[in-house]
Amino acid sequence: MHFPVCIKINTMTDYLQRAKYFRTKKRLGQNFLINSEVISDIIKFADIKPDDIILEIGPGVGFVTEQLVKYAKKVIAVELDEEAVKELSKLNANNLEIIHADILKTDLAELCNGKLKVVANIPYYITSPIIAHLLGEIDDLGNKNRASIENIILMVQEEVARRIVATEKSAGKQYGLLTILSQFWADCSILRLVGRKSFYPAPKVNSALVSMKVREKPLLDLQDYTFFRKVIKAGFSQRRKTLKNCLLSAGFEKEKINQAISQMKLDENIRGEKLSIKDFGELSKLL
Repeated sequence: MHFPVCIKINTMTDYLQRAKYFRTKKRLGQNFLINSEVISDIIKFADIKPDDIILEIGPGVGFVTEQLVKYAKKVIAVELDEEAVKELSKLNANNLEIIHADILKTDLAELCNGKLKVVANIPYYITSPIIAHLLGEIDDLGNKNRASIENIILMVQEEVARRIVATEKSAGKQYGLLTILSQFWADCSILRLVGRKSFYPAPKVNSALVSMKVREKPLLDLQDYTFFRKVIKAGFSQRRKTLKNCLLSAGFEKEKINQAISQMKLDENIRGEKLSIKDFGELSKLL
């Protein structure tokens, strides 16, 4: 793995003082990362090479951006807040392109011809829509955004990070639709946990840094991906109900459900969250 030789980053106090000068907007979910150690780790985990093009989503006032531009060939910063865009422009880096836009309405394939590495400290309330925008849905095999991405380093709420990397054996309700969407198109792992005091203003929850290495092919080789998506959506639709009843409610044939559950040797009272992604693939084929 290639790490930058020397990473010199401002102290947490410096970042805090600079962040206080900016009027943060609660409606945009702005919480600026001010922990220099975490910023240093982001640069390391991004594994930036001299020819890399970085897409930074939600750069805010540029605390991570000003480090990214030191190592990447180019940094494309997509920021929705007009005041933050003005702050970013003060960085005056030749290899920085600032785009004032909503990332959910941005076509990544139009940003550059090659592959992008994504670094994102995003508003937590739109985490799932952003992941779906970057990776595409399960049955979106030709998604242009995903085809443009090599790797994603994402700062998310710790609870969401646990959901992204969950398995059918995980505790509580961690394993679900977000898990399958994320892992179907990416190899996901938690890089490190990040405390709430690492941000200004401090959020009410702890965070985590997640790596999502985009797959060239989906996790499963299926005949009908749209049907598979329908099956998993039904499987998690009513967590208190059995898988059998969830599938019945979604309109699947009773006889086919019974045959599939019997053939897979599943307990008749099993719930959807107890099936692995591979199990769901097998269930989809049988149905």
